[in-house]
Amino acid sequence: MLRQRINDDVKTAMKAKDEALSGLRLITAAIKDKDIAARPGNMNGISDAEIIDMLQKMIRQRQESIEMYTKGNRPELAAKEQGEIDVINRYLPKQLSQAETEAAIAAIVAETGASSIKDMGKVMGLLKERFAGQLDFGKVGALVKAKLG
Repeated sequence: MLRQRINDDVKTAMKAKDEALSGLRLITAAIKDKDIAARPGNMNGISDAEIIDMLQKMIRQRQESIEMYTKGNRPELAAKEQGEIDVINRYLPKQLSQAETEAAIAAIVAETGASSIKDMGKVMGLLKERFAGQLDFGKVGALVKAKLG
């Protein structure tokens, strides 16, 4: 479903000569690479969940690039990367706010009865299962550690 939406947007962007076309082509190329890598056991290509995970990684890469370009005084390249992030974000689920994230962590901690840092894996596993694509797990790990610490 997500794959079809991206392909439809590529066609629309081509017809409209939209600036987002280069970002969309980056996404489709990355999806094709993942499909090829998954081929020996999966002829249908990667799932929407795997596409979302891939898109999140693409955003992290671009954020790192923006940081480097900003330090290197290359604002035009940083702006290009930000444009690609904006295109990629169209296909990600809405991110939870800080308050929603903290509420989700508290609910899962209560549900699992987690009481120490030893239970962090159990809490993180449930968060990943229920909120895939909606949370930045790099930041969430620190919040869970603080909650259980």
